[in-house]
Amino acid sequence: MGTMKIKTTINGKKVEAEVEPRKLLVHFLREDLNLTGTHVGCDTSNCGACTVLVNGKAVKSCTMLAVQANGKEIVTIEGLSKNDELGPLQKAFLEKHGLQCGYCTSGMILTSFWLLKKNRNPSEEEIRKGLSGNLCRCTGYQSIVESVKYGAELMKEKEEEREVAVR
Repeated sequence: MGTMKIKTTINGKKVEAEVEPRKLLVHFLREDLNLTGTHVGCDTSNCGACTVLVNGKAVKSCTMLAVQANGKEIVTIEGLSKNDELGPLQKAFLEKHGLQCGYCTSGMILTSFWLLKKNRNPSEEEIRKGLSGNLCRCTGYQSIVESVKYGAELMKEKEEEREVAVR
């Protein structure tokens, strides 16, 4: 079977690549682009460890072919940090102990990012519902929920700082 050419934007960078039509996006990201923050967990779309943002929406990259990314904008966990500085949600997960082994963390953070873009001030119930497609075997979830709440505060502060800088 031949390959197909795709053009996409990943973490703000234009990417052109030849991919096998059956290659999953998660494998393209990890193997071809060395973006290993996106994890392969269950291969059945249950765990959410492979979650990335596709055109701003949280998507489990084990359910999408790389060729389907053609023309789309992808953000992985690596794309949330700038100049080696963690993004607000990444800082929140670190400070509020929203991770233990770290395997689910990138998917949890990207799903949380998408949730907070839709709802800047979610309730605990809304956070739990929003993260229901992501599994964690270590934390018991309470610290993850606390991390998302704190991350929402940090994201608001960052936006306020940007607004002040623009004035």
